[in-house]
Amino acid sequence: MLELLTQLYGKNQAPGILKEIHALIDLFRDNTPSGQSGNPGRYTFTEKDIVLITYPDQVINNQDSPLSVLLTFLKTFVQDTINTIHILPFFPYSSDDGFSIIDFYEADPHYGGWQGIKDICTHYNLMCDLVLNHISAKSRWFRGFLNNEAEYKNYFITCDPDTDLTEVTRPRPYPLLTPFACGERKKWLWTTFSEDQIDLNFKEPKVLLEMIKILLTYVRKGARIVRLDAIAYIWKELGTTCIHRPEVHAIVKLFRKILDNLYPRVVLITETNVPHKENISYFGSGVDEAQMVYQFSLPPLVIHGLLNENASYLTSWASTLRIPETGATYFNFTASHDGIGVRPLTGLVPEADIDALVKITRQRGGEVSYKTDKDGKNSPYELNINYLSMLTHPGEDDSLSIKRFLVSQSIMLTMPGVPGIYFHSLIGSINDSESLKKTRIPRSINREKLKLDILTRELETLRRRKDVYEPYMKMLRIRTHEPALHPQTPFRVLHVHEKVFAFKRIQKNGPSLIVIHNMSSVPLTITVTPESFGRPETYTCLLSLLTIKGNKDAPFSVDLSPYQYIWLKEDE
Repeated sequence: MLELLTQLYGKNQAPGILKEIHALIDLFRDNTPSGQSGNPGRYTFTEKDIVLITYPDQVINNQDSPLSVLLTFLKTFVQDTINTIHILPFFPYSSDDGFSIIDFYEADPHYGGWQGIKDICTHYNLMCDLVLNHISAKSRWFRGFLNNEAEYKNYFITCDPDTDLTEVTRPRPYPLLTPFACGERKKWLWTTFSEDQIDLNFKEPKVLLEMIKILLTYVRKGARIVRLDAIAYIWKELGTTCIHRPEVHAIVKLFRKILDNLYPRVVLITETNVPHKENISYFGSGVDEAQMVYQFSLPPLVIHGLLNENASYLTSWASTLRIPETGATYFNFTASHDGIGVRPLTGLVPEADIDALVKITRQRGGEVSYKTDKDGKNSPYELNINYLSMLTHPGEDDSLSIKRFLVSQSIMLTMPGVPGIYFHSLIGSINDSESLKKTRIPRSINREKLKLDILTRELETLRRRKDVYEPYMKMLRIRTHEPALHPQTPFRVLHVHEKVFAFKRIQKNGPSLIVIHNMSSVPLTITVTPESFGRPETYTCLLSLLTIKGNKDAPFSVDLSPYQYIWLKEDE
């Protein structure tokens, strides 16, 4: 830790900061939550780990706190099939649906407060957000800064508006600097994401110490996985891109060392919506940074493959994936509370194909968010649209779009890593066009809040919701009992047809699993060769409980209906 602090703050300040970190560790050591102690590195993921991503007020009624209503939904419709709940920011906030936090230490009483979080932790593992890069303009910290209070003097980043900032990576098209009245003076503050989200200054050691305290508070309150939101942007250095700085990696390493010392069963996951190579850099050596990273290239590549009815680009990318040998793993997802990022497609598909996705998004009722490039022009950053709606061709029958959607979810659930399922994906939601019209915020299209009684009725009677939810839950139940889908099970992509995405999860001491996805609207016949698939004489289809007769010495054929996905388990 001293070496990392020296890298961040120099050899003169580092010893004093380390002393304060040790004081924080001592303060929290006597309050280790039950089940979170153990030997360093003793976190483990298995095929039973599945994360559901939800807002704290995702489902509501007129009587109870939103967190208690959410727990009722989970116990009724999820039970123990999903073991981890990612509750998006549940703190007081002023904008961005929770990501402009007013008070990091308070669970919003409106949602049910810390008691509501504790109740959910009784039944499920908790994943929560540590919003590192910024804080609300309405926060006590920022008010103190504007009032020239000494404690907050260096908590934020001021910058001369004439400074050349063209090299800075811009994830938004808004001005990077926002003016605020500070006493009788005007100061320009660094605001990467919006004028209400004021960037914190990690060059001030007090900010780092405060964030360490907040991190440990969340773990004490029950967090088992902590998502480091917008982590790539937290260290600014003029004359650079201000993204993925070595100091950022040093801070992640510092968090990891503190947790390994104090709460070794707690997992860090980095949220970096960037191209794949940059994304996986947050594994570090595999044992010194994040235990999980988001698989950001997966959502747009799956969309691209299904809309073009061609799996070639997805197959090529997947063939390059390597499973970390250290126990670290990927967080696989398709939809989330944000849009479908297109930056991770850079270098993987032609630029013209990205332009085509932008056009399709708008045709299907969605919006497109942009970022500002070095040349001052804007380019697509993410597609703001519900995942099922993006996969629905205008005027087609629901049954076909649902098949297409379920193929996408099968891919996500069977790839190496831990699956993360957005609430609206599980229940078959579509574009929330009314919220988009009301807020005029692109991301609102996929953030609909639901009445529990109406949702309960729709899951029983509405064809679209029922036809997504029931087969989805079936896949989840099978996954949790299939050792071949352990995150660390070796993985080999199978090249069988340009319209088919297939791979094999290879167990060393048990039957392997072959997963096949027809990503097209046409029936296909693929040839299975013993060299690529293996040499058992029969395979059991886990999703249909049918048996496929093979030939251990010669190729044989498998017929696939449009958008069919099959999980073939080798018979021992």
